[in-house]
Amino acid sequence: MTKTSIPRPEYPRPQFVREQWLNLNGDWQFDIDHGRSGKARGLHQVDAKLAQTIIVPFCPESKLSGIGYTDFMDAVWYKRTFELPSEWAGQRVLLHFGAVDYKTEVWVNEQLVGTHRGGYTSFSFDITNALQTGLNTITVYAEDDVRSGKQPRGKQSGQYNSHGCEYTRTTGIWQTVWLEAVPQTYISSFRLTPDPENECVHIEAKIKGATGGLQLLAEALYEGNLVGEASVKLGAMTAKFTIPLSEVHLWQVGEPNLYDLKLQLVATEGTVVDTISSYFGLRSIQLDGMKFLINGKSVFQRLVLDQGFYPDGIYTAPTDEALKNDILLAMDVGFNGARLHEKIFEPRFLYWADQLGYLVWGEHANWGLDITNTQGLAQFLPEWIEGVERDFNHPSLVGWCPFNETWDASNGARQDDEVLRVVYEATKAIDPTRPVIDTSGNFHVITDIFDVHDYDQNPETFAARYESLKTGEGEVFAAYPERQTYTPGLPYFVSEYGGIWWNPGQTDTISWGYGDRPSSVEEFISRYDKMTTALLDNPNMFGFCYTQLYDVELEVNGLYTYERKPKLDLSVFRQINTKKAAIED
Repeated sequence: MTKTSIPRPEYPRPQFVREQWLNLNGDWQFDIDHGRSGKARGLHQVDAKLAQTIIVPFCPESKLSGIGYTDFMDAVWYKRTFELPSEWAGQRVLLHFGAVDYKTEVWVNEQLVGTHRGGYTSFSFDITNALQTGLNTITVYAEDDVRSGKQPRGKQSGQYNSHGCEYTRTTGIWQTVWLEAVPQTYISSFRLTPDPENECVHIEAKIKGATGGLQLLAEALYEGNLVGEASVKLGAMTAKFTIPLSEVHLWQVGEPNLYDLKLQLVATEGTVVDTISSYFGLRSIQLDGMKFLINGKSVFQRLVLDQGFYPDGIYTAPTDEALKNDILLAMDVGFNGARLHEKIFEPRFLYWADQLGYLVWGEHANWGLDITNTQGLAQFLPEWIEGVERDFNHPSLVGWCPFNETWDASNGARQDDEVLRVVYEATKAIDPTRPVIDTSGNFHVITDIFDVHDYDQNPETFAARYESLKTGEGEVFAAYPERQTYTPGLPYFVSEYGGIWWNPGQTDTISWGYGDRPSSVEEFISRYDKMTTALLDNPNMFGFCYTQLYDVELEVNGLYTYERKPKLDLSVFRQINTKKAAIED
């Protein structure tokens, strides 16, 4: 398979780039293991053949995978061979998975090289000691029981068919699989903390391998010109240092000024041991009363709900361009960001958000996980921490929301508030630079921002609900007041509203949106205008999130169809969305 024919051929980790890598997307052997008996049948052995062929990184439920099987698959197997490039001799080799849903075991040449639990975060294994000369065989086994209540599944349907706001499932591999050559001592990760007030960026790098006699050099460039550098001698596995910047160019909404960054491990004699290319944005985030400040300025967040589903790839965008295009579609309508909803999005989406000056909120796929007791933390917290640590460096990411709508269980059991409290505190400990919403909509326990979901389709009663917030008189609206109350002074926004049902020309009876369908285009626009303007005109409201950018399967309340075609003249909506908000500078 030539590089041009490899699906999703682009570098999968654009904020941490090495030159030597090998994309393993494309044809793999594949089989469904309904009885979970594959290990007993020896499917991990090199000579065992799997019955089907799948196109990785697309999940077997998707059309792009070549399989298109949409029933439940509690376990699946993958297998392929590879040969190492000759120039990788003498180096260590890491095997990377962008994401595999849900519980994964990996063998190389019949040697178990690692396991991972979690369907949304990236992981890797050092497979050096399992490699052999010539052909090598990778075997992957993934278990995925979305009906168990013991794993986050997001909007993947727990029923046979899609229903309501739950859609076609994703099983197994759904992001790029790739190999990377690294030296014996290498940079394993780094954290970038921008500090525009002091005109610098703080870096904490972690090193694997022997560090004796090594220096870490860092260079920051803007438009190709060196604007900052620093070096530190390595005496431990972690290096902390600061790069002062001679030029300050702020990353802002719609103005994505980005610095290039180069990190090098250098031996005493001057030999370069390891090189990483990256980038960063210089921006600050602060909550100031009811305002959300970016670089000291009050910014009204005109967000749209983006669920990260694709008709032909389901969880996986068919191309890198499709990721970028979703952001451009939102910006065309006047949105300046998105709630990335019930899914940890792949790094390349965040890369495009960084490049385009587009705000995003990170959210886990908590639906499907039982959190009525603290046992749910074991399934939730490790993966959530992986996601927060992976995406920390992205300037576009301005807030975290680990949970969404933590409804009561089917037996009436309520959320264990301690689960939300622990996850909130863990998130703040890992990332004190961004605000955290404990659970979007309901039921708040401890939060930096109070948000509500409101799908009232009557513009008058919708607007009236936020009058007390606007005037400062009376009780501020908090959905389900018997379960949660608004704390005066907390920043406030409506993080879901609208969802206006619109599927002209369709006659099916199972698609849906919120409330009654507008009887005409004019009624749709009027409803949208009045509700959105009520939020923009509120001096104590820092943002909104409209549901949603595009239809997803049966849910036809997007401004675009599932195929990303505009339903109406969207220039009208751009005019509405871009009105000046009362709270913004």
